[in-house]
Amino acid sequence: MSNTATITLEVPIQRGDNKVASITLHKPNAGALRGVSIRAILDMEADTITKVVPRISDPKLTEQEAAQLDPVDLMQSGIALANFFMPKAALAEAAASLQPSLTT
Repeated sequence: MSNTATITLEVPIQRGDNKVASITLHKPNAGALRGVSIRAILDMEADTITKVVPRISDPKLTEQEAAQLDPVDLMQSGIALANFFMPKAALAEAAASLQPSLTT
């Protein structure tokens, strides 16, 4: 299980003359989760995701930038964030179930 997840943004974030086309999320520690409910993260609550993402993103997003993410990018961020809470065995099982069958 990786401690990071890189997300290629469907709609890049404009920062002056520069665009942020992808962000890397780092597995949050307890401090990054202060004031939020893990259940709210797993429920994909937008307010919670936009609060946590700026705390764990590289490059660092502001809360205003996180609040303006395209819905697709918000969902990708929420899924990546939720995956950080999954046990390794569950992630391995999920990945295996997505592999195409090799039987003929």
